[in-house]
Amino acid sequence: MRASTRTRPAPDPSGVVGTVRLGRGARALLPRVRPGDVVALDQHDLDPATARALVDSGVAAVLNASPMLSGRYPSRGAEVLAEAGVPVLDGVGAEGVATLREGARVRIHDAQVLDEEGVLLASGRVVDLETVLTEMAQARLGLTAQLESFTRNSVELLRREEGLLLHGQGMPTPATSFAGRPAVVVARGHGHLAELDALRPFLREQHAVLVAVGAAADDLRKRGHRAEVVVLDADGELPSAPALRAATDVVVCGGQGRAEVTASLERLGVRPLHVDSSAATEDAALLIAHAGDAELVVTVGLATTLVDFLDQGRPGLASTYLTRLKLGPSLVDAAAVARLYSGRVRPHHLVLVVLAGILALLLAVGVTPVGQEWWDQLRDFSEGLFR
Repeated sequence: MRASTRTRPAPDPSGVVGTVRLGRGARALLPRVRPGDVVALDQHDLDPATARALVDSGVAAVLNASPMLSGRYPSRGAEVLAEAGVPVLDGVGAEGVATLREGARVRIHDAQVLDEEGVLLASGRVVDLETVLTEMAQARLGLTAQLESFTRNSVELLRREEGLLLHGQGMPTPATSFAGRPAVVVARGHGHLAELDALRPFLREQHAVLVAVGAAADDLRKRGHRAEVVVLDADGELPSAPALRAATDVVVCGGQGRAEVTASLERLGVRPLHVDSSAATEDAALLIAHAGDAELVVTVGLATTLVDFLDQGRPGLASTYLTRLKLGPSLVDAAAVARLYSGRVRPHHLVLVVLAGILALLLAVGVTPVGQEWWDQLRDFSEGLFR
């Protein structure tokens, strides 16, 4: 039973109370979520980056009309929520979610969703950590089918967009110069702000080209950086007007809403470039940097493992795979750069070298006859000062 039966149980103060935030997908909900809210969505296989963002937002509970784990692969979003202690109900159903109102106060108790008067609105299944781990073990068996589908999609994408992926045909020519400079492509993913902070010496000393994917341009701006290139999904979230105006190049990727987005940008005084491709926005950003002959491409906030790619749950998975093959050894994750990059020689390094050289010279002179005579004179002079 998913829809309300409008029964009225006895008042019970236990459970989690919060304000309802409704949305089909979690990413669209995130800008509206406040601490203590109850998020109600309809999304299979919630990805871990979005789940962490929900945890960081301080959600009181998550209600999902769909299963948190569909069994296709071991999605880790539910695990992130369970480990953080966020109550989760899934299988609430579209009918159950339809009984909820945006901004209403509800109470989650056991597997039930109640209004302020204790009226039952919807029910679902409690998804705790034990349930998640059991179902993730079963879902690992579904990886084979997912990989087979992924292989077919990759071959089809390569056949359809061979010119763009292999030869760069249709790639725009930005005014920003990448040649001889490293490029850092920043997307909103798990830990992207921490990775960005760890890269600060690299960004400052290597004069890297900053390429922002969508709203990541605002994150760069808040950190005191400027995105020289902003790559937008025509159907996705746009960054703020100041971040767009500050960019040298703004590139819009495919999508049905391209004309509308282009018109919005032109009203801001921004004349965008375009990429006609079904590739994911972050993949288009990587290809733009590579086509510009960037000597190194560093990724911030992008997926790095196979399960991460599957967790994104998007059709663009094939483009991610082919793009990374295309960039090959020039592609490096931000975590690796932060560990390996020690920075250029700084003034205090030179001072230490000079002092070490002077000390070595004094020791060398001190063992010569002339040096011994100088040491004797210095000793006599210092003894005379204290008499």
